[in-house]
Amino acid sequence: MTGGAGFIGSHVVDALVELGADVVVIDNLDPAAHAGPPQWLNPRAEYLWNDVADDRSWPSLDGVDAICHQAAKVGLGIDPSDMGAYVQQNDVATAAMLQMCHHAGWSRRLVLASSMVVYGEGRYRCAEHGVVGPPPRRTVDLDAGQFEPTCPICGAALSGELVPEDAPSDPRNVYAATKLHQEHLCSAWARYVDAPVTMLRYHNVYGARMPRDTPYAGVASIFRSQLEAGRRPQIYEDGGQRRDFVHVSDVVRANVAALTAPDPIPGVFNVASGHPTTLLEMATTLATADGRGLDPEVTGAYRLGDVRHVVADPGRAQRELGLSGTVPPQQGLVAFASDPLRDPPTGAG
Repeated sequence: MTGGAGFIGSHVVDALVELGADVVVIDNLDPAAHAGPPQWLNPRAEYLWNDVADDRSWPSLDGVDAICHQAAKVGLGIDPSDMGAYVQQNDVATAAMLQMCHHAGWSRRLVLASSMVVYGEGRYRCAEHGVVGPPPRRTVDLDAGQFEPTCPICGAALSGELVPEDAPSDPRNVYAATKLHQEHLCSAWARYVDAPVTMLRYHNVYGARMPRDTPYAGVASIFRSQLEAGRRPQIYEDGGQRRDFVHVSDVVRANVAALTAPDPIPGVFNVASGHPTTLLEMATTLATADGRGLDPEVTGAYRLGDVRHVVADPGRAQRELGLSGTVPPQQGLVAFASDPLRDPPTGAG
């Protein structure tokens, strides 16, 4: 398990240990996300505080049934100054891991934590031209408060649809580009060595153990951190951006199914709740549960690397990974308002 001390990885470690698995974790405790080893380390797992990219840090793969690759630098980050760090930690590290597997003659089950960001914008339909892919949003439009994409052919308003796994990929920021490259690297390795790879495209994951006070985190964590500090959640654009917020427990279920099913379940899967929610709705739910009257503030600001709407079609994961009965966001977000968060990294805040 790479990244097994992090938000999602640590929950997957706990679930696998409870099933009786012997779990070895490799994690570099990236100081951009960790203040040190977190308090929830599982005493029944083995932890190696090393870099995935360093093949000398890996134990022998003899007897290893599966690799669960969760390690990654996530979030939109700050600006292009951290582009190299994203490429190094996401792509170079993944390539080094796959190369090490090849040299060791290991070609068993691999589960990759991917992301819905590979889609870029979600799926849109024009009344006249059918399904279309809007181009990247322009600064001039965003400055004018025009946040909704329009048809690239006729300029008409578009309606949003669920995004299936076979939708075209169109990464719109550095993080998204590195996640798509991870998928390509894993697919190339899998074809060469005839290994099964399951790629889980997480949508907006939230839950206990998210890092607080860092730009390398999901929007739910950012809003929670603002509330915890006594500040109103700051909503970009007009708050109407639609996302699919999926509870970490459901993400764990998808990973466990992919890792432990009697036969491998290769392919790409949306890991999502199936319940679209706007950012304003999400922030309002958190603020109401917080109970201090810190209502969200819609700022009109924007981040150029953001997309407007991404809402998943969860059908394939429901059928093949058994990911039905997911936690509804209105229920899970209320609990998240008081869930413990990870200590901020040094210098954050």
